Amino acid sequence: MQGTVYTFETDSREGVVLLDDGSPVPFDAAAFDAGGMRFLRPGQRVRMTMDTTGDRVVLVTLYTLPDPPR
Repeated sequence: MQGTVYTFETDSREGVVLLDDGSPVPFDAAAFDAGGMRFLRPGQRVRMTMDTTGDRVVLVTLYTLPDPPR
């Protein structure tokens, strides 16, 4: 799943990504940390991975980066 960073809080490491259809998808610090990044800025293109139920983002990383090893 891909989208564009809408908001990102550096202190909490949480934010919201807008999907291409405009739907907001929030992510938490654990999803951000799983992506191995240090910062996001609004307007950046990202790729997200959802949990098996599709209810929660478990990974946020830059669109161009491969998934980190688990």
